[in-house]
Amino acid sequence: MISCNSNKIYSFCLALLFSFLTVFNTYAQGEQASVSQDGVTAGGASGGDDAQVQAGAALFKNNCVSCHALNEKVVGPALRDVHKKHEMPWLINWIRNSSKMVQSGDKYAVQIFNEYDKQQMPSFALSDDEITSIVKYIEVESAAPATAPTGTPANNQAATAVTDGPGGDSISGDVGKYLNIVLIALIVVLIVMVITLLIIANLMKEYLRGKKDLEGNDLEIVNQRFDFSKIYKSRAVQVIVGLIFAVVLLDTIIEETYAVGLQQGYQPRQPIAFSHKLHAGEHQIDCNYCHTSVYKSKNANIPSANICMNCHSQIQKESPEIRKIYTAIERNRPIEWVRVHNLPDLAYFNHSQHTKVGGIECQTCHGPIETMNVVYQYSPLTMGWCINCHREQPLNTEGNAYYDNLVKIHDQANKGAAFTVSSNGGTECSKCHY
Repeated sequence: MISCNSNKIYSFCLALLFSFLTVFNTYAQGEQASVSQDGVTAGGASGGDDAQVQAGAALFKNNCVSCHALNEKVVGPALRDVHKKHEMPWLINWIRNSSKMVQSGDKYAVQIFNEYDKQQMPSFALSDDEITSIVKYIEVESAAPATAPTGTPANNQAATAVTDGPGGDSISGDVGKYLNIVLIALIVVLIVMVITLLIIANLMKEYLRGKKDLEGNDLEIVNQRFDFSKIYKSRAVQVIVGLIFAVVLLDTIIEETYAVGLQQGYQPRQPIAFSHKLHAGEHQIDCNYCHTSVYKSKNANIPSANICMNCHSQIQKESPEIRKIYTAIERNRPIEWVRVHNLPDLAYFNHSQHTKVGGIECQTCHGPIETMNVVYQYSPLTMGWCINCHREQPLNTEGNAYYDNLVKIHDQANKGAAFTVSSNGGTECSKCHY
């Protein structure tokens, strides 16, 4: 029968497509598992949590490798077997805010701080799980033998440890590359085959339509056409589309409502192209040098032009951007910097209370400011974001008699839970709104 031939062609096309997709999915899963397994082998993780180690490797490469290596000192100490030298809670607190631990008088923190010429490690806004994954990666790498040749930069070793396997890296990479090429070629061939079969099926239909000796059933099948109007006129389809539209509209309204006043990511153009990456990053100028009131005032001041001239009266004097500073001084007018971080007037915020008393690093709120060519608002600065920090940030009460009774009462009521900012009333409305 004619209908049987036509249906067989379509069935064959669908079966071929389904079979290829199944095979492709199997290959993809196998390749992904192979890569994951190779990564564990390269790092020496036999039986560890593969995903955790890989996540830790990526975090280590992005945050730690510029200052630390596994087997030798760079800017900071070598990290081999650091998990054996310190307990995990100590490592978490140290990585998150080292300067706070130094200020608290922690024995090992002060020892490291003094050993490395009192150079502070920047704070990192990482979760406990992220820091744990970094330590897990270091643990896995520490278990592998040190094979870096003499003279090889240790930070390169750490940076490539994620992908470099013992002797089989380039081979496995080439195999994966060629496998991808073969799979792409197979997909192209399959698409061509399916299109060809569909063309043949249509040609057969056109040929059969021209024949006059077809029976009634065969003629009906040859001339049948798919009626799309039945789909969009269906009551069920209309209800489903209406529900999807309503849900999307409601979600958009809620998202936009919650986003009112939220300026995260705000990055205005400044009157002078000042680069924090160049000044705070490459030249390592301390934030306090330009923003002189960050540790002693309610507000962190914007530096005046004379602070800029401390350096630029001697260097880069002819730069077009530096000439703008000269122009401002000649006209006796301030540089009109555009404010990036701004809290609403209804919220009271004291900068020195957080930096000087609380020991909060600049990067905790402002993000990796030393990597920004143009400053942008890194944190959401919402009330929920502040409250969550107050709930998690422990207070350093050691040596301060003011807190003795409060800590004693807190420990009795909370059975050893950390004495945080919220424990001292840091989540009460009147603390920020009065």
